[in-house]
Amino acid sequence: MKLAFILDQLDSIKTAKDSSYAMMREAFARNHEIDVLYQHDLALLDNTVTGFCRSLTLTDTPLQDGHWYRTGDILPSALNHFDAVLMRKDPPFDLEYVYSTYLLELAETQGAFVINSPRAIRDHNEKLAIAQFPKWIAPTLVTSQAHLIREFLAQHRDIILKPLDGMGGASVFRVHSADHNISVILETLTHYGTRTIMAQRFIPEIAQGDKRILLIGGKAVPYALARIPKPGESRGNLAAGGTGKAQPLSPRDQAIAKSLGPELAQRGLMLVGLDVIGDYLTEINVTSPTGMQEITQQTGFNVVGMMLDAIESGVRGKH
Repeated sequence: MKLAFILDQLDSIKTAKDSSYAMMREAFARNHEIDVLYQHDLALLDNTVTGFCRSLTLTDTPLQDGHWYRTGDILPSALNHFDAVLMRKDPPFDLEYVYSTYLLELAETQGAFVINSPRAIRDHNEKLAIAQFPKWIAPTLVTSQAHLIREFLAQHRDIILKPLDGMGGASVFRVHSADHNISVILETLTHYGTRTIMAQRFIPEIAQGDKRILLIGGKAVPYALARIPKPGESRGNLAAGGTGKAQPLSPRDQAIAKSLGPELAQRGLMLVGLDVIGDYLTEINVTSPTGMQEITQQTGFNVVGMMLDAIESGVRGKH
């Protein structure tokens, strides 16, 4: 296969834990051709969605300059010339990201196979998408109105507040009913009532970890990565100092994955990261879910192998 990866800058990738790197390494081991490009390399050129791409070769040992790769010259290539295009640009999900999804959606109409589906990425806000599956979520409020949030806090007494466009646990607040800072927190998060945020009842099981469950082609990886908060912290995100511990899926985890997996795959989301705290679904990550390397290192289960199998199967299904 000939694969194109849309990535952040190669030199910014942390190879010890990055899932995109692991996927490229597995693809390279299977003798697939790999090209890489960046978000700004996408263009509509002569009515064809084109990427200004670099061929990529992965090295077994670091080169003299410390790089783990070699790249070829930058050359234009229509995206429909690749067997699959993997959109692996990290958030933020800003307007430039939205414009990229428009171009990638147009590329699909021209015959490109894009993973994940650009429309599905655009349609599934990683915080708000859980509202489509109310059976599995904790009490949740989405609003920009401070008085509604105060009423929610009075009802549940211990809540989490977070922006709808955050990542890595950024700007996530835990608020108690007796918190004297509630006014300034609401002013900050809602920008004085002009920005919509999410409030959720606090889930005490966060102490046992914020579980990342990976869905690949609608099926769950049999192990979750429980991201356990550091002492005194209510966020398990690895970016916020959490510790990742791989563990088998619980019966509840399996039920959530079985319920959501086929539906999300049908929508064009081949790779999804569900976040589950205790018994509750808290996020549906669709942009560039991670956790593959940590699960494989701790359990021996070849997550990227499962992912490449799904890509290969998807490509065969397109032909």
